[in-house]
Amino acid sequence: MLRTLFSPRLLGLHLLTIGVVIAFILLGRWQLGVFNDSGKPQSVTDPAPVSVTTLAQVGAHLHTVAVGRRVTAEGVYDAGRQLLVADRPPDVAAPGGNVSRGEGYWVLTPLKLDDGTLMPVVRGWVARADDPGTAVPGGRITLQGRLRPPQGTDGVQRRPEGVPAGQVQTVSTGELINLWSGQQVRNGYVVAQPPSGSLTQVKTDPPIVNGELTWRNLAYAANWWIFAGFAVFMWFHFVRDAVRADRDRDRSPEMVLEG
Repeated sequence: MLRTLFSPRLLGLHLLTIGVVIAFILLGRWQLGVFNDSGKPQSVTDPAPVSVTTLAQVGAHLHTVAVGRRVTAEGVYDAGRQLLVADRPPDVAAPGGNVSRGEGYWVLTPLKLDDGTLMPVVRGWVARADDPGTAVPGGRITLQGRLRPPQGTDGVQRRPEGVPAGQVQTVSTGELINLWSGQQVRNGYVVAQPPSGSLTQVKTDPPIVNGELTWRNLAYAANWWIFAGFAVFMWFHFVRDAVRADRDRDRSPEMVLEG
């Protein structure tokens, strides 16, 4: 049997099968990697700015495709309703993300649009609440920025004593509706780019979307591995037939001579 297994004819078959199986396994892993990568969040081409009124509505959910979009807005700042968002770094981070206390403040000012609705605008960041940069510009304002969804409270380290008047800890549309009572407040908020006056820029990212899983690549991976299994199956049958043929010749030499 060993003589048959290591005969030149079968040695070539062994090497060919090993090469084919390795190649098919690697091709399957490659297709599986393509499948896994297809579901990862991906940056998209940064679209041109659009009016904030087309994406942020009153009382309507902010669609995922609108998050991070560049927007424009025109109106007048409502200085009397300005708020400071406490315990915030000059980085937009994930809504509700853990932040330590004493990092500074976002300057949140409602922009009153031509239709009378309020659009919350993060004009920039300051280290101290009494920073002169928090002064609200007067007159008509035209700004650009990125649209962000309202923030939740998960992970926010709430101050047991609360925050002083004129401050909040999240940019929550629901909370702003209560604080700015009698006004229609659009969902989400705009991070101004560039910041207002001498304020520090609050960082934010362009749109990120979740990739769509390409199931056909998973099917391709399965196909390659099935092919690898089929190659092993065929190798086994060729080897078994060769061993049986040699065994039969050894047992019946007279039949071989007659043939």
